Amino acid sequence: MNTNLVPFLKWAGGKRWLTVNYANLFPEKFNNYIEPFVGGGAVYFNKNPKQAIISDMNTDLINTYKAIQEDWGKVEKLLIKYHTKHNRDFYYYMRSKKTKSIFTSAAKFIYLNRTCWNGLYRVNKKGEFNVPIGTKTNVILNSDNFQEISNRLKNTKILNLDFEQTIAMAKEDDFLFVDPPYTVKHDNNGFVKYNEVLFEWSDQERLHHILLEAKLRGVKIMLTNAHHQSIRELYEKDFHITTVERHSVIAGNANARGKSKEYLIQG
Repeated sequence: MNTNLVPFLKWAGGKRWLTVNYANLFPEKFNNYIEPFVGGGAVYFNKNPKQAIISDMNTDLINTYKAIQEDWGKVEKLLIKYHTKHNRDFYYYMRSKKTKSIFTSAAKFIYLNRTCWNGLYRVNKKGEFNVPIGTKTNVILNSDNFQEISNRLKNTKILNLDFEQTIAMAKEDDFLFVDPPYTVKHDNNGFVKYNEVLFEWSDQERLHHILLEAKLRGVKIMLTNAHHQSIRELYEKDFHITTVERHSVIAGNANARGKSKEYLIQG
């Protein structure tokens, strides 16, 4: 099984490092693969499951997956066009442009992801993407293989649902990989400033509750979360907790980047 496919999106908090450094902690056998916060899909593409459900509340992201699943060629053709046109003026033109089809929306989403500051996804109160241009200039990457991505998505259900609805679909011996926004109780860590409107502490508590229900159904669970006392207290009675390390690359100041800890929670 070829698992070397590189995710086509750069995503804050992406888990490619987890598949490389902690591969032994993933279950070897499972039925369906289910991921309710799919983001850039690093674990999904690494596991290359035969059957899967991926979901996210980010509608633009989910529509991008659907477009590649349906017709990857249309998306790639547009990206090649954007590659030749990319400059500062074109970036801000594309950022403000309204799209009419799922394919133009997907190409715009990937283009902005690859050329904006640090691959960050952030919207204003109107829901408009507002990240400034970054330093990257390549819209087409040597690692691109949209045909293979499309092939892998063929047997995958792609949903735009709240995590509770997605997790409720998990049955005995399915594998749930869960990577929520790292909101913690009474703290300003990680990506809280990007996610506090979308994912509050009450959502962390709701997530724990629904994951405990899934565990009792016999679902295999792996959850990543913030290395914070409030998270440990939430999960330590019902799940096994391991501390893992990653390299932080999202900080704007290079001096602020370095190793950081996260919790890997299994049940």
